[in-house]
Amino acid sequence: MAQNSFYTEFDTATLEGRDRSPAYRTEFQVDRDRIIYTSAFRRLQSKTQVFLSGEYDFYRTRLTHSLEVAQIGRSICNSLRSQSSALGDDFFIDPDLVEAACLSHDIGHPPFGHAGERTLHRVMHGLGGFEGNAQTLRLLTETIYAGNKGMNPTRAFIDATLKYKTLLSDTPDAPNHFLYDRQGSILDFVFDGEPFPPELTPGKPRNSLKSIECQIMDWADDTAYSLNDIVDGVNASFLNLEKLERWAESSQPDAEESEHLDGVLRAIRRGSIEAKMGSKIGKFIGAATLVAADGDKFMSGRSNRYRFDLAIDPALKKESKLYKRIALDLVFRSQQLQQIDLKADRLLGKMFGLYRELYIDPDEKPTSHISILPPETEALIWGESDEVARARHICDHIAGMTDRFAARVYRRLFDADFGSIVDLV
Repeated sequence: MAQNSFYTEFDTATLEGRDRSPAYRTEFQVDRDRIIYTSAFRRLQSKTQVFLSGEYDFYRTRLTHSLEVAQIGRSICNSLRSQSSALGDDFFIDPDLVEAACLSHDIGHPPFGHAGERTLHRVMHGLGGFEGNAQTLRLLTETIYAGNKGMNPTRAFIDATLKYKTLLSDTPDAPNHFLYDRQGSILDFVFDGEPFPPELTPGKPRNSLKSIECQIMDWADDTAYSLNDIVDGVNASFLNLEKLERWAESSQPDAEESEHLDGVLRAIRRGSIEAKMGSKIGKFIGAATLVAADGDKFMSGRSNRYRFDLAIDPALKKESKLYKRIALDLVFRSQQLQQIDLKADRLLGKMFGLYRELYIDPDEKPTSHISILPPETEALIWGESDEVARARHICDHIAGMTDRFAARVYRRLFDADFGSIVDLV
């Protein structure tokens, strides 16, 4: 297999060392393949993207969204390679590495989408917090396999998924966009112990530091959900002509935005919204170009992954933001989805409260303990000596649930009419 000189042994190093890959696979193909065959990846098929999974067959789930992001990410790599004079046959951004990052970017997200994420962060206040991207990192490096083992990913793969590089203790009031404090050692590995320069202060400045593969994954994600949330919103009747026209009147879009809105309205009238938004994916892919990073960019002397940045055509970035605003205002803030969010908050919050009472707060395992968690989870919990560590295992358990499994466990625990033998399978 031809050597790609864009990457060095620094990029392919792993946390624990790895046996040499067979000749037919690169190190990054191993990363990608390991993700595909995990239960965490399969569970994305039953986790909320916009609408609850299982309501209708044609809505996107976290799994179908991740597959779309992966396709877009690979296409961006191919587009950059064909158009940039800085890249070539033996020096290019690895599409398998980008695909691995795209496939895994949501595996840490809990049931019920962002509502579930907010709830877990609330109940984990003072116990280490919860953040979907930090949970993805935890899965990759610590828990994705049975027996609480990570997948031993490469440095470049970890970094490609690392959207945020600020620890919670550095921004304790942040609602999201942080890593767990215990993940400081992973940051040390990714940057080989190099301290952040003074200008990369915790929060937005430090989080803006991304490898080129992470930037590609980010734009692929933005492309997928900004376009496809509109499609799902129309198919679910959350977006229609009347709502969009009323929104346009109150939002006062400029001429460029009005033109895009008119295009969406015409597509809705013709029943061709899926084709309309799908045709834009290629334009969004082509909007990404490769530019040289500032000469003194942190880590640019250690890896080619920091020698380049992704530049996005401002007009396409603006169009993407328009579609995200529409989806936020008319779909995510609709009373129907707000009601679902409230239900999800109550469901996960009450479940965590019961687990906390039984497993987190006691100083030691009660002699009359009732087992309501899987034996392997209980073994991890009672193997910890402090409540913060026990809480993390409880949080792992809940975050790994699918929407339907979480609802079923809730009913089993709290619904007096739910409990026949057929309910237990």
